[in-house]
Amino acid sequence: MRIVLVAATLVATAMPAFAHTGVGPHGGLAAGFTHPLLGLDHLLAMIAVGLFAAARGGKALWLVPLAFVAMMAGGGALAMAGIQVPMVELGIALSVVVLGAAVALRLSLPVAGAMALVGAFALFHGHAHGAEIPAGASALTYAAGFVAATAMLHGIGIAIGMAAGYGSRRTGQWAVRSAGSVMALAGVGMLAGVI
Repeated sequence: MRIVLVAATLVATAMPAFAHTGVGPHGGLAAGFTHPLLGLDHLLAMIAVGLFAAARGGKALWLVPLAFVAMMAGGGALAMAGIQVPMVELGIALSVVVLGAAVALRLSLPVAGAMALVGAFALFHGHAHGAEIPAGASALTYAAGFVAATAMLHGIGIAIGMAAGYGSRRTGQWAVRSAGSVMALAGVGMLAGVI
């Protein structure tokens, strides 16, 4: 129950409007760090990646988040270079649905499959981060900020999953799977334009 309360608190304290250009802290590192923390779509997807990795365990604990961070950095570089990626917002909303559902359903994929799944969605998240770099901010420090925040959110998801005993304890599985369901429903709301 504590895990559900912590997750609910994290979601309730998110302020999505600050994750967009022209709002909130300006500057390289601070803007990059706050972007994934203050956007509900980014926050949910990145914690879901950690929960997903925790469910798989073993090498997935670091390989799945690493795949996300690497592909996100690539997406950010594409945006900063002015290269467009189609349907970024749709890809981000779908990531919340799919990754939340993967947690809720305890989707069992080989590590390489899990890396490919999260990596595909990470490209969209990275592009959004890179496209929303504040004018005059250092691209390098901004990227360092959003990479650090993303890694932290993955770590929070992993810690919640492991503390809940997502892979072994029945109560923990129920709590984490319920959180995954809520994430997936929030993603559906994002797709519908309600959230």
